[in-house]
Amino acid sequence: MNRARVAVALFGPQGKDSFNESGLRGALRARERGHAVQVHWIGAAATEDRAHHLRQICASGLDLLVAHGDQGDEPVALVCDDFPDMQFAVTQGHTTAANSACYEVLQEQSAFLAGVLAALHSRTGIVAHLSGERVRPGLKGRAAFAHGVRAAGNNCRLLTTFIGNQNDPERAYAVAHDLRHGGADIVFAMIDGARDGVSQACRELDLRQIGNVLDWVERDPAVFLASAVADSGSCALQAIEDHADDRFLPRTVRRYGLENPDCVRLVCGEAVSREHRAALAHWQHQLMSGALQPDTEYAGTEFA
Repeated sequence: MNRARVAVALFGPQGKDSFNESGLRGALRARERGHAVQVHWIGAAATEDRAHHLRQICASGLDLLVAHGDQGDEPVALVCDDFPDMQFAVTQGHTTAANSACYEVLQEQSAFLAGVLAALHSRTGIVAHLSGERVRPGLKGRAAFAHGVRAAGNNCRLLTTFIGNQNDPERAYAVAHDLRHGGADIVFAMIDGARDGVSQACRELDLRQIGNVLDWVERDPAVFLASAVADSGSCALQAIEDHADDRFLPRTVRRYGLENPDCVRLVCGEAVSREHRAALAHWQHQLMSGALQPDTEYAGTEFA
């Protein structure tokens, strides 16, 4: 029996950290398990241009295309009707069709916990959020982080901004400096290739960082107070395995949260106290029981 022909599309410059690294790791894990997986990097930013690249990939002859990230949501919606015999999956997306499904890790759950920790740990009473593009997962993550900051109950203030590009370290470095000068001593950076700029600012200033997607505490414990893990690459792997096992269900969205710690969890560094860990355990129980749902929209002000 022939193996299914699968492609994973990653949007952005090749080799960048965080979100795309997670997607690439998911594709490589699928290869290790015997699946025939191609990896394609799409640098274009416009939706129509991304759709054009997806059409070229699909025309080569595929059974499944996995578009990694919300950036692929609209391009897949434009393309999937043209290839009715194929199936499509979007990670961190929400648009489905007769031959497409979505797979999502609940970044907002670990982001909420990150907000609680940031507010509790801050010495200045001011914490920050920094991200790149205003895509749906990033907006939801920001809203959840802000909710966690408020839930901590100590009137901590939040500075939040989007710099417009996930992969511009110079811009991220400058904005991280601005946030520190604004009083923030902890920054939650939901960023990709620009993370090096944030980390460099943290090394120069009295600023701790909370990462996202991957375990950044393990990589750089001197900079990272914690990391809101949300391994979206596991969704790419799951979509490929579901397709291979005839369990792929179009028009559905499969979600994975804190009940699956391999996918979603808050990793804490050594500086996080027992008291704060106990508080986080309380809030995690609230999230897992369904008693609490993180906010998905943010109505506050933004840092200029």
